[in-house]
Amino acid sequence: MKKLCLGSVAAAVIAVTLALPASAQNIAIVNGKAVPKSRADALALQVTRSGRPVTPELEGQIKEEVIAREIFMQEAQKWSLDTSDEYKTQLELARQTILIRELFSEYQKKNPVTDEETKAEYDKFVAANGGKEYKARHILVEKESEAKDIIARLKKGAKFEDIAKKQSKDPGSGAKGGDLDWANPGNYVKEFTEALLKLNKGQTTEAPVQSQFGWHIIRLDDVRQAQLPKYEEVKPQIAQQLQQQKLAKFQEDLRAKAKVE
Repeated sequence: MKKLCLGSVAAAVIAVTLALPASAQNIAIVNGKAVPKSRADALALQVTRSGRPVTPELEGQIKEEVIAREIFMQEAQKWSLDTSDEYKTQLELARQTILIRELFSEYQKKNPVTDEETKAEYDKFVAANGGKEYKARHILVEKESEAKDIIARLKKGAKFEDIAKKQSKDPGSGAKGGDLDWANPGNYVKEFTEALLKLNKGQTTEAPVQSQFGWHIIRLDDVRQAQLPKYEEVKPQIAQQLQQQKLAKFQEDLRAKAKVE
């Protein structure tokens, strides 16, 4: 009798144990249909990828969302909406989007940007932007005669900043008295750069400088060694840019190899 009781208890324990995994895989039963926990896990993963933590409160919201979707989906199926051509088309487009996203994600995992690549890109940036920076002001007008008149007024003591605010056609710098802030001279159009490099600190161009934008009067306020960000400060941005470039190259190569008729 004692052995029989122990056997019954053991059988009950085994039955409960076997039943646990199946029930644990579902978060609810809606109208007799099991809602798998994997749906909630998938939504939680999307939240995690977006950078948000999955808190207990959010877990509850995700569960309610999954249950609501099941309810609405069952109703849509009652209306036979899942058999329409429109639904099938949208489903195919969604399938393509998900599959392509997974392809690109997998490619990036297998082709990460290395420290050597980011450092090499930074060195190229330093080489292109190193040297000296120039702090200049300019006044931009449409006609040469107007530019010459401004230069004459400046020679008589008129204030550069005041004229720039009133007459410059460059809306960005004009409002700031013609201030272009610190910049590498190579950032400007050729004609502007050539004229700027001929100036000494505090000097203004003796003649108007013509470019594709109009006529410039340029004043050089100061010169300094370029102030570039340190490698560690810009490494994440460089890595992201290189990753995008790699992915774009991967896409281009696939399109080039594809036989399209």
